[in-house]
Amino acid sequence: MFDWNPAAASHADLTRPPLTILDETLRDGLQSASVLTPSIDAKIELLHHMEAVGIEFVNLGMPSSSPLMRQTCLLLAREIGSAKLRIHPVCAARTRSSDIAAIADVAEQTGVALEAYTFLGTSPLRSLVEDWDLATLTRNTSTALETAQQAGLPVTFVTEDTTRSRPELLAHLFRVAVDHGAQRFCLCDTVGSADPEGVRALLTFVNTWIAEAHLAGRIAIDWHGHNDRGLALANALMAARCGATRLHVTALGLGERVGNVATEQLIGNLALMSRENPYSLAELPAYCQAVARHLGVAIAPQQPLVGADAFRTATGTHASAIRKANRMGRAWLADRMYSSIVASDLQRTQTIAVGPCSGASNAAEALRTLGIEPSEAHVQALLHIAQTSDHVLSDDEIRALYRE
Repeated sequence: MFDWNPAAASHADLTRPPLTILDETLRDGLQSASVLTPSIDAKIELLHHMEAVGIEFVNLGMPSSSPLMRQTCLLLAREIGSAKLRIHPVCAARTRSSDIAAIADVAEQTGVALEAYTFLGTSPLRSLVEDWDLATLTRNTSTALETAQQAGLPVTFVTEDTTRSRPELLAHLFRVAVDHGAQRFCLCDTVGSADPEGVRALLTFVNTWIAEAHLAGRIAIDWHGHNDRGLALANALMAARCGATRLHVTALGLGERVGNVATEQLIGNLALMSRENPYSLAELPAYCQAVARHLGVAIAPQQPLVGADAFRTATGTHASAIRKANRMGRAWLADRMYSSIVASDLQRTQTIAVGPCSGASNAAEALRTLGIEPSEAHVQALLHIAQTSDHVLSDDEIRALYRE
């Protein structure tokens, strides 16, 4: 096969320094207006799914937001410690000393190291409605980070709505954050306003600032992007190419409004783009199914990698080619004939269905899959019914038709 994508060497910057993932499903994912709040037992189950996938970081939530959330963060942190999970927990906080203190309290009670993600709205829009001036933003940043330093918490300074914030304000607050102990900057496309070239421009600005401040190697960059324009995945990949080393995701792309970068889609793309893939694609379907079950959402059939139709075709020409590859005894070929993602990597298989767009190959394969020898008469009868139907036939429908 010829590959028009850049050569593998050009993707080296996605793994050097090592790219890591922070799963926000238990925080930002639960901010979706359409999900259920899972029980603590369900959240613990999801933690173990993240561990099985190989995800390095998880946001447990914002312990200062309510007594229930504080208790949730305590229990999740204890589970990470007692089960000796490798995943590293972080917690969210506003730039308020009381929020930082709540994270420090969880860390102290559990004995589990926590990282504080302390966020501050930096766009002119937020400053306008909150009546914040530069002195207020500076004071909030310095006070909160000083509290974190005193508590011994590593800190990521999160600039909310970074992609609509003025560069001179960002530069000023970056300096304040570094002077008060910040070790990472988290750049946020909070309303999904950026396109990939905008991400490149922002990362270039931040990297230049870090270099000119002689902080190269001391300050690392996170990327947190939303999907309002449908560009979250593309933007995350661009951010990684431009120097972000920790990307934020949520399972199934759940989150505020239309959500975030989908965990499974990012990991699937990273597996294609780099030979050094630390994540288990085989564990992704089970993780996404658990999220769907506990959060009360349906996985769309067209959802990449984990949807019911991701590796299913009802089209005649596609089915014919896949069937011919299988008859040649070349499973590798069949798995790639009409798929850029390898189904077997996710412990799934290419499936041939029969419906209005199908041909004889679909009908024959559908019958064979159900253990029915596909005689010419049966194939033609099934094909006639399928082509005059308004939907892809289910296995139960095909069995009933065969009995008739």
